[in-house]
This record gives sequence, structure tokens and C-alpha cells, in this order.
Amino acid sequence: MARYTGPRTKISRRFGEPIFGPDKVLERRPNPPGQHGAKRKRKLSEYGEQLREKQKAKYIYGMLEKQFNLFFKRALAKEGKTGELLMQMCESRLDNVVFRLGIAPTRAAARQLVTHRHIEVDGEVLGIPSYIVKPGQTVGVREKNRNMVVITSSLNQPRTAACAWLDWDAATMTGTFTRVPERAEIPENINEQAIVELYSR
Repeated sequence: MARYTGPRTKISRRFGEPIFGPDKVLERRPNPPGQHGAKRKRKLSEYGEQLREKQKAKYIYGMLEKQFNLFFKRALAKEGKTGELLMQMCESRLDNVVFRLGIAPTRAAARQLVTHRHIEVDGEVLGIPSYIVKPGQTVGVREKNRNMVVITSSLNQPRTAACAWLDWDAATMTGTFTRVPERAEIPENINEQAIVELYSR
């Protein structure tokens, strides 16, 4: 499946946030990229702000335009607040759940683990990063892959806080997606209402 493969630090500097995870370069050079990045202080239009939020969400969750648009249409078809539903769907993606469980250090690494078939859902190997995990389903590492360095080193890293909607069993390297998270529980700095307004134009 298609994914963004361009420069990551450049994107993070554009938004002023560690979009793809911790970035030491971003700490040293927080201003936007380009020769005049430090001097550039243009005020974005309303459309520009809306587009910026959509692009940020796409980069954070590793989606290109076509797939993100599909997620939005699915959220729009459901009852409830479209923006919140969109965020909940993004958080329910298999690659994101693998990342949230701490199995991988970044979403990009989580996506790779899924596509390389190192991850199981309800005991069966699943290689689709965009698969929507449902409440009650279990996500874990295949038994033969549990000693992979990328997995063990990630699990040994201190996590900021455990997600309230996920239960992790270290003994079996399996996590349970107990429920869909509330918007207030999702830590990503995204203005989803701006995205809804952009698609409503």
C-alpha cells in the first residue's frame, strides 16, 4: 500500500512538532525549513489552516490522500460528530494499535511489522496496516518473532502513559483493544473540526 516516503524532519519542522516521533534535529532547528525559514511568519488563511490540519493528520497516521478521504467518508456516514469519529477510526488502525501498545517505537515501524506479517489479530496473522481493530480483539506478536530486537527494545523503553483503552499482557506479548477511545484520550494535537470544515467546502 502507498505511503509517504519523503524527508521526515523537513515535515516536522514545517509543523513545528515531532510528527513522526522524537527528532533531535527538530530540537536544534525548530524553525520551518528553507533559506528564509526563521524569518517566514506568514499568517495562514482559514483555508490554509484547515489544509494544514488535514496534512498533519495524514502524516501522523501514515495515510495518503485517497485513503484519508475514504476514512472521512466512512466517518461522515456514521451517526455522531464526524471529526471525533475520524480520529477514533485513525486510532483504531492496526498499525496505530501496535504503536500504542509499545510493540514498535514509531507508527512507521509498526506499519512495517504488520506488513512483514509479524503481528497477529485474534491469533491469526494479519498484514493489513489499515485494518480497523474492533473492541474485544487481541493484537500480539507472533510467537516466532518475539525475540526481534526492534520489538524487545521498544517494549523495554519507558512509555509516557498506558492507553486506557488497551490492556497489555507482557507474558504473552498480547494486547486487548478494550474499547474505542474518547477524543479527550487521544493525545494527538489535531484540530479535527478544521478537517471537517475543509471537506465541507
